[in-house]
Amino acid sequence: MRIKCLQLPHIVLNKEVDLFEFSRSFLPYFQKSPLIKISNIYVENNGLTALLRVVVIDELHQEFFIQISTGTKKTTIRLLPLTDPEKTDSVKRSISLVYCQLQKFDSSLVVTKSNLWEYVNMEISP
Repeated sequence: MRIKCLQLPHIVLNKEVDLFEFSRSFLPYFQKSPLIKISNIYVENNGLTALLRVVVIDELHQEFFIQISTGTKKTTIRLLPLTDPEKTDSVKRSISLVYCQLQKFDSSLVVTKSNLWEYVNMEISP
């Protein structure tokens, strides 16, 4: 029996992000239809990981966390594996919305790797 390995949606950026500073500039996001609500950001004491609480209602009602992990050479935005929502368009879009806020926070951030290119390049309304 062959097991399919599906890659989780993610966006990798070219450098470290100061997550404490980013959390100070973070603005909650709300979209009505389909509903996407990114309400809070929680940064770990060491400043290397942040979690964002997300609610999405499209075909399904899903509540999950997006994780931002940063290191000296890169920052990764992905779904927190423990919450593992179904990967609908709205769930993938929520990851790109977090990227959009990070990019507004630091315009020198560049996507180096992703499996969400169609969402990263999407025009995002405020």
